Amino acid sequence: MTEEEAVQIAEYVAAACPAQKFGEFTPDVWGEILKPYAVDEARSAVIAVARRQPWISPAEIVEEIKARREERIELAHVVYDGNPLETGAQSAASRRALIAAAADGLLPARTPAAALGTADRLALPPGEPGPYTNRIAAARAAVGQATPTAREGVVNPRAISCRVCQALPGVSCDARGRRMRDVHPARLEDARRQAAGLPPLDPDDARAAEDRIRAASAAALAQHDTTEETP
Repeated sequence: MTEEEAVQIAEYVAAACPAQKFGEFTPDVWGEILKPYAVDEARSAVIAVARRQPWISPAEIVEEIKARREERIELAHVVYDGNPLETGAQSAASRRALIAAAADGLLPARTPAAALGTADRLALPPGEPGPYTNRIAAARAAVGQATPTAREGVVNPRAISCRVCQALPGVSCDARGRRMRDVHPARLEDARRQAAGLPPLDPDDARAAEDRIRAASAAALAQHDTTEETP
């Protein structure tokens, strides 16, 4: 939240609670307290608190924001399938990103069954034989390392939604009602672009490119058939 937005929140509170007094430095103090939060969340919190009482403190706004974020996380039933190529730190970072997205309202409310997916789950591949030295070594190596982000080149297709089957972040792709072992190529490409700091492909442009490739392949095949038929 910026200083200007903090002034807006103070004015919002003054309008909702006419009897509440404000000093010259009230917006400055409120701005420092509310700095970590979005102005839209603060506005919603002001309205919610004002419905219950005639005075509002910045601490009560923060408490209301946190309560609403916890509620959104609970209703989203966040599930992360994981990526076998991730380290322990990367997997934890991906799950934290999903939880943050749920708190921000970017993940819809859903039942546990919907979060887990209704398609049949594939059998797990054979596990690594004991004593699991590779996984333990990877986990130990990840301890104390900086949390990787997409801009650092972490390609994690399950951290984003799929534009082919509409699978939500943290959920595996499916084809004709069955869970896929791998993700759709388009989802992998979107993850690679995100890791490289590039914007996602426009779906219409992607479909147009696929149509051009199919048309070129069909034309090449037709030309090949015509050449073979020529005596």
